[in-house]
Amino acid sequence: MTGTLIELDGHLAVITMTNQAKRNVLSEAMIDGIIDGLAQASRAKARTVILRAEPGCKVWSAGHDVSELPSTHRDPLGWSDPLRVVIRAIEEFPAPVIALIEGGVWGGACEMALACDMVVATPDSTFALTPAKLGIPYNVSGLLTFMNVTGIHVVREMAFTARPVGAARAQALGIVNHLVEPDAITGFCTDMAGDIAKLAPLAIAVMKEEMRVLASAHSISPRSFERVQGLRRQVYDSHDYQEGVRAFREKRPPCFTGE
Repeated sequence: MTGTLIELDGHLAVITMTNQAKRNVLSEAMIDGIIDGLAQASRAKARTVILRAEPGCKVWSAGHDVSELPSTHRDPLGWSDPLRVVIRAIEEFPAPVIALIEGGVWGGACEMALACDMVVATPDSTFALTPAKLGIPYNVSGLLTFMNVTGIHVVREMAFTARPVGAARAQALGIVNHLVEPDAITGFCTDMAGDIAKLAPLAIAVMKEEMRVLASAHSISPRSFERVQGLRRQVYDSHDYQEGVRAFREKRPPCFTGE
């Protein structure tokens, strides 16, 4: 069971996360379902994809499935990690992907939403970058996703405090394109998809790829990258990383020592 529902309707594909019982955590099964939905949409030559949770949900997605995180000695956000794979699949999909957001968006799910081409949210939606609660240093490409959407001071605040950003502020910061009431958001996104479908799909595909390439055009020396990776390894080999994951699983506040 993937926890996703795939619907194809003409030029529109809708991928719905349906595991509300577990707050739509991004387990390997959930991510496999999203990737399969994108593959189906590609085969159907969909001109727009809507990525959403079920209507009325309180949590759009709680992010990384903590039960699947390694206990220690391995980067939980490496190149082949399922979260990284689905982010690349969304970014490289040859048509616009609209994130339809209701409820809270946490951790890695926040990056997944912002990796979409447009974000439409309800007024009660919130966005939180929460890896520090688990003792996890977000990786370079993940932080770049946030920095490409909003200013570095905002990213620093989100990463360092893990406080949720409300929908109105998120729109003011450029994180959200539109705020729409829950009873109208499905129709709004469907209408937007319909407008996109009337335009030239090849031109849109090329412009999306151009923007992806430009957004990732940040130079970094091999030495600097190796240094950052070395620092990250120190963290996920640390007591704090083990404590963060253990505390989450035991449903208690973590006690970080900086060791």
